[in-house]
Amino acid sequence: MCYDTSFLPPPNLPKDFSKMKKFNFRKVLDGLTASSPGGSSGGGSGGGSGAGGGSVHTGGTAGAAGTPRDEIQETLTSDYFQICKTVRHGFPYLPTALAFDPVQKILAIGTRTGAIRILGRPGVDCYCQHESGAAVLQLQFLINEGALVSASADDALHLWNLRQKRPAILHSLKFNRERITYCHLPFQSKWLYVGTERGNTHIVNIESFILSGYVIMWNKAIELSTKTHPGPVVHLSDSPRDEGKLLIGYENGTVVFWDLRSKRADLRAYYDEAIHSVAWHHEGKQFMCSHSDGSLTLWNLKSPNRPFQTTIPHGKMQRDGKKPESCKPILKVEYKTCKNSEPFVIFSGGLSYDKACRRPSLTIMHGKAITVLEMDHPIVDFLTLCETPYPNEFQEPYAVVVLLEKDLIVVDLTQSNFPIFENPYPIDIHESPVTCTEYFADCPPDLIPVLYSVGAKHKKQGYSNKEWPISGGAWNLGAQTYPEIIITGHADGSVKFWDASAITLQMLYKLKTSKVFEKQKQGEGKATAEIVEEDPFAVQMIYWCPESRIFCVAGVSAYVVVYRFSKHEVNTEIASLEVRLQYEVEDIITPEPEIIPPFPDASSQLPSLKSLSGSTNTVACEGTMKDSIPCLSVKTRPLRMPPGYQADLVIQLVWVDGEPPQQITSLAVNSAYGLVAFGNCNGLAVVDFMQKTVLLSMGTLDLYGSSDPYQRQPRSPRKSKQFAAGLTELSDSPVSLELERCKSPTSDHVNGHCTSPTSQSCSSGKRLSSADVSKANRRGPGRPPFRKAQSAACMEISLPVTTEGYISRRAMLQQLHGISTFSHDERHYTAHTWMNKENRENSFSRSRSSSVSSIDRDSKEAITALYFMESFARKNDSAVSPCLWVGTGLGMVLILSLNLPASDDLRQSEPVMVSPSGTVLTLKGAVLTFACLDCMGTLTHPPYEVWRDPHSADDSEKTRKRKLVMHSPSSSQDMGDHQFAVICSEKQAKVFSLPSQTCLYVHNITETSFLLRADVVTLCNSVCLACFCANGHIMTLSLPSLRPLLDINYLPVTDMRIARTFCFTNEGQALYLSSPTEIQRLTYSQEMCDNLQDMLGDLFTPVETPEAQNRGFLKGLFGGSGQAFDREELFGEATAGKASRSLAQHIPGSGGIEGVRGAAGGVIGDLTRARIALDERGQKLGELDERTASMMASAEAFSKHAHEVMLKYKDKKWYQF
Repeated sequence: MCYDTSFLPPPNLPKDFSKMKKFNFRKVLDGLTASSPGGSSGGGSGGGSGAGGGSVHTGGTAGAAGTPRDEIQETLTSDYFQICKTVRHGFPYLPTALAFDPVQKILAIGTRTGAIRILGRPGVDCYCQHESGAAVLQLQFLINEGALVSASADDALHLWNLRQKRPAILHSLKFNRERITYCHLPFQSKWLYVGTERGNTHIVNIESFILSGYVIMWNKAIELSTKTHPGPVVHLSDSPRDEGKLLIGYENGTVVFWDLRSKRADLRAYYDEAIHSVAWHHEGKQFMCSHSDGSLTLWNLKSPNRPFQTTIPHGKMQRDGKKPESCKPILKVEYKTCKNSEPFVIFSGGLSYDKACRRPSLTIMHGKAITVLEMDHPIVDFLTLCETPYPNEFQEPYAVVVLLEKDLIVVDLTQSNFPIFENPYPIDIHESPVTCTEYFADCPPDLIPVLYSVGAKHKKQGYSNKEWPISGGAWNLGAQTYPEIIITGHADGSVKFWDASAITLQMLYKLKTSKVFEKQKQGEGKATAEIVEEDPFAVQMIYWCPESRIFCVAGVSAYVVVYRFSKHEVNTEIASLEVRLQYEVEDIITPEPEIIPPFPDASSQLPSLKSLSGSTNTVACEGTMKDSIPCLSVKTRPLRMPPGYQADLVIQLVWVDGEPPQQITSLAVNSAYGLVAFGNCNGLAVVDFMQKTVLLSMGTLDLYGSSDPYQRQPRSPRKSKQFAAGLTELSDSPVSLELERCKSPTSDHVNGHCTSPTSQSCSSGKRLSSADVSKANRRGPGRPPFRKAQSAACMEISLPVTTEGYISRRAMLQQLHGISTFSHDERHYTAHTWMNKENRENSFSRSRSSSVSSIDRDSKEAITALYFMESFARKNDSAVSPCLWVGTGLGMVLILSLNLPASDDLRQSEPVMVSPSGTVLTLKGAVLTFACLDCMGTLTHPPYEVWRDPHSADDSEKTRKRKLVMHSPSSSQDMGDHQFAVICSEKQAKVFSLPSQTCLYVHNITETSFLLRADVVTLCNSVCLACFCANGHIMTLSLPSLRPLLDINYLPVTDMRIARTFCFTNEGQALYLSSPTEIQRLTYSQEMCDNLQDMLGDLFTPVETPEAQNRGFLKGLFGGSGQAFDREELFGEATAGKASRSLAQHIPGSGGIEGVRGAAGGVIGDLTRARIALDERGQKLGELDERTASMMASAEAFSKHAHEVMLKYKDKKWYQF
């Protein structure tokens, strides 16, 4: 009987209540169940209450619910959990704007989604988001002030406070009648110039974020004789020579030099081509404009009637001496001077139109030398980094930051060949689209240095030898220092290992899985049986054992590659195996179907097998029908494998009768057993990667045999044919159980046991197929005899599908299991129809149905979860043994027993035997994950082999022995006589007691949605079940009682990227791909939320502003006036008046409050609160002191006055008053 956790007290009740009531109440139910007449016969229909998720126990009925012998003290409560975003890694998605603080040396990047990323030294990486989600148009730092101004596409200005680890908005100003096009904030000024689409220029006070009454209207700026509108403001800048002069650039080619004091234009310049940007010479006598025809014009303030110089840098000179031909627009130009060399003119765009195929470029003109730097992606913006923040000094540029659509590049200007700096940020996550992720916390400490050492050997050369120039902020390791590793799989077949310790991210090692396959020539995909035309090497699934360093990858083209780690380079051939795993509904051909026994014994089956091997005809491949060929070709020549992960075995599924292999849906590896298991919607395969043999290749239905709870029959009833049991069907008789042991096609029956002989072992470089021995056996081992093969496509059922259901649920499940093209550009992120799309669509959508109809039961049943562990396979087992737990898309759980050689010396020669145990358990929905707890409720890990270098020269092969770590003790006294199996499906979670197979607890997680990810994780030296639901909820359940501890609506699944990449790990951490280029990490641990402030980097550090050059010298050099420009006097309310209230609306932000709240978790929070309390106390003491002094003065005055009155009247009689 299963007990729904709704009976248990909710987590917010007192702890003592939960401790007293939890087990006692269940014992009362046990007593009621034992006294009930039907209490022992509910196994088939399932126990439980409410939704009633049941369990099926074959071979017997369900007994009374078992209880743990000793009450397990669960230490986790709801107080241990809280959801909080920690850090975002990767390249900002769809960037739009760029800004740099030359004193603080931090960089800000704005995006189209309203996000801002602020970067400093490695480890200083901050993400903040505008609530409106409007695109960021422009960013302006308040240089060395710890503040940032952002202009967004919804015509709002925001002031961000950067003097806290989580930046927050202090003020916002929303323009109601005009659209913002350009902003400019002079150095050390508190007045921000704002240009608009109407051509007007407004001025905003940065401190109060209030609009000044001073406005430069477009019709006042241009000449009265001009009849056309000059267009939007595209540039604003004050003169380096005189801060009282403002240069205004309009889109149609007009430039106005405005005198702020006299409120009139000093000069106007006109050009025929549209202006894109303007840059000053530092002396303030000249400025340069870039235009839409690819030209650069240099203007002199003394002669503004025509350009001083006009050049088209990339234009071809005409033969007749006319003006060079027009080029593409120069979108931005910067004009930077040097004291000891020629000035730099740097611009983007401007290439000739006849080179349309050329890549985007940045041009650097230094003297007469012109250097064109070609980029891989379009240029969004660029900035020149200079030594001084003062615009009226020699700029001395030393680097150029180039923001591309999908990359960030910094060019070193101090060297003549302009090398780029090596980027320390993890911005190349999206180098190839991410297709899957895995997250490992608390890894073995030696892994990160080892991976880094082998990865460092492959780093590119030719970078600048200077230090990374964006070096602002401060960061330290913090208190959380356990090693963490993130693994990302990519569409091009590459796998990247990242050091994720202390909420940072650094590339460790890159593995290219495509190197084991032959490269396909252009247009050769169909001829070579590829099932995926685009990205055939895309990584679909990852399995990693950090202790043994065994790494396994499942690819989208139905292959599995097993890797071993070595520190030594090796030249070797790659071993490969081919496996037939195709779903077929086959009918028994017999003249008298009525007399076929439902459970045939061994004597009736063995002769059939012998006759089958000699008489069955094979189906010839006619025309273009593909059969027994893999999708990709493994390299057969010896390969040089560098240190790191080296391919040990490639396993490929092959085409069967013209049908492509289905993609792999589950994967598990165990280094101690030397086995790898994988499944798809057709069935299950188990491979011995030590002996290079196929142990099992079987359809899902054949795994059940007589234990199939649905007793599935043929689709259409026929009088002459029946679906009868075969060799692989299960029976309670010991004889048939021995015959059920699975074997490779060439294995022989020896006393009824199935062996895995060396006749099928795979030599290096030789491809062995499980279909090579006999065409009669080509359907795989253990198939029933005399079955008629049918195409997998013919077996699909045409069910009415609503468009709404397909778009929402089915489309999600398709893409979740890898049936979509992984596109760089999410705007073109559409499902790519492959050959098997419809098959998998029907299969996976039905597998997630909580109720199984008669038609659904005949559909393909995908293998959705696999787990190796030491467990009790059967009810009557007295000790644990190696097992493989198999979960299916219909919520069924099967246990396969693994019979390994008795000693490690025999492991390479003796066969491994796999046999069904007959145990079948059920849950609602597709099975997602397994875990095992010992009798004390502690998580039991599967056994593993301690890593040793397979190519080490120190040890000889003869003397080396495998060192295995068995977490489950061999002695039952040490372990206890039972354990708990935790199984979670997409609908519910159950905890079974083993070996009794009694369902102790069941929790129906969701009825209206389904889980996308579930993991059993450790937190605070305890264990819990963490779940992520498709409706965006993150939940945690206690183990083993499955009490709800956390349920927060965190993130709605808006696209498949989140569903495909969300994963949990130990110590309360998780991650997902928040955009095609970014990884978002979060924590569900209250402790980490409290300590997060100490782990984040500081964006602002106290730095002294560099001193300006001698003003007297500059005044003499430039001939400037000595009159100081007082912006406050000119723009303040007293002189300029108030702006119209309808023009813009001031919105106060929450930056100050957020600063205190953000620091509330750590030491800074304590100091902040203490400082605030001290300030308040000081204020109160000051007020008290003032009041005391006032009272004393009043008392003194009163005393004096009283004394004077007394003296006046002391000598008078009473009648004289």
